[in-house]
Amino acid sequence: MTDAEWQAIGPLMPWPPWLHGNGGRPEKYCRRLIMDVIRYVVDNGIKWRNLPADFLAPWRTVHSIFTRWWQDGDLYALHNDLREQVRITDGREPEPSAGIIDSQSLRAAETVAAGSRGYDAAKKVQGTKRHIIVDTLGLLLVVIVTAASVQDRDGAKPALVHLRDWYERITLIWADSAYAGKLVTWARKHLRLTLQIVKRSDDVSGFVVLPRRWVVERTLSWLSQHRRCVRDYERLSEHHEAMVLWAMIILMGRRLARSTSPQSI
Repeated sequence: MTDAEWQAIGPLMPWPPWLHGNGGRPEKYCRRLIMDVIRYVVDNGIKWRNLPADFLAPWRTVHSIFTRWWQDGDLYALHNDLREQVRITDGREPEPSAGIIDSQSLRAAETVAAGSRGYDAAKKVQGTKRHIIVDTLGLLLVVIVTAASVQDRDGAKPALVHLRDWYERITLIWADSAYAGKLVTWARKHLRLTLQIVKRSDDVSGFVVLPRRWVVERTLSWLSQHRRCVRDYERLSEHHEAMVLWAMIILMGRRLARSTSPQSI
């Protein structure tokens, strides 16, 4: 992590409990070091036990902090604060009013629990599926990981419920034809969300960039640039969700660093 990235991310990090007088020991390792180690795992896809000795922090300590930040909601808070900063820098409102939904099936490694994997007959993939909702800039709003055998419509329901709970301004969601049918009526009735289906024309052959849908496809390609997100290696589904958030944190931190660098002024 560069100094410019840390200047953008550091102030948004949650304060340790002991600084608030809530007890506990002071943290032994610098938070910038911990973030560097986690980013290294996400970007290079190595095992936790294979962390280079140069980092000095033991892998068990880093993994426990990785888990605690996810369970306490600190990771989502950091991610959401960064997304707001990126949107403001881009001249947008901090909270989005529309989004795009899609899913991606992933091959699962042998470390993925048998109960959380399945077979996607359409993509011919044995593994898991991540359902994501992004804003119009392609920044992540919600991520849910299910078995690959779960249909897009079924996986979209919990994702849309989370979206409604967390983002009150959003009223419109674009989706492909896999989400057509009863889901459109269900979203309008129960969540007050308009699910607009962007269909591919029958007269067109080959690759065509479809309005709005290309935004979420680009986000999926961003995630695949990080080796830990190319496949699912996590025994727990929520840990893969955390890896996706970390991949987006890396991307947004670099964007903010470029926007505040002397060359961009």
